[in-house]
Amino acid sequence: MNRSAPRAVGDLLVNAVPQLEDRLLVARLQRTWGTLVGPEVARRARPQALSNGCLHIVVDNSPWLHELTLRGPELTTRLHAEVPAIHSLRFSLGAASVEDAPPPARPAPRGARLTEDDTRAIDAAAAAISDPALAHSARRLLARAWGAGPRGQER
Repeated sequence: MNRSAPRAVGDLLVNAVPQLEDRLLVARLQRTWGTLVGPEVARRARPQALSNGCLHIVVDNSPWLHELTLRGPELTTRLHAEVPAIHSLRFSLGAASVEDAPPPARPAPRGARLTEDDTRAIDAAAAAISDPALAHSARRLLARAWGAGPRGQER
């Protein structure tokens, strides 16, 4: 039986469906974006798509859009050295896509039930806050944290 060397699934998919090549390349760029362009740029801009050698990058605000447009030739050279398929960059203003957003935080586990004395102490602490919305938020945070002792252990 003739066995060939193992191949990456991405390579097999690209051979079967050539249209996936640009999408897979953008996915790889998104994973390594911070190391390719630096943390400052990575916080403000994300690669979105690759079309005919032009990498489309979404920038989150106008000042950074202007800055990256000015730095475009330098970034193009750096990215082309790492990914030869990239020949030019196109920047546009927009928000990061939903898939780029961090996953929502999991709710904290429920602590022990508050006693009446605990509730009175929390209400007294929140009463010192004049803003009603802020006082309400403080009550909720204190009630949630009240049952947890040092290092998150139950009291």
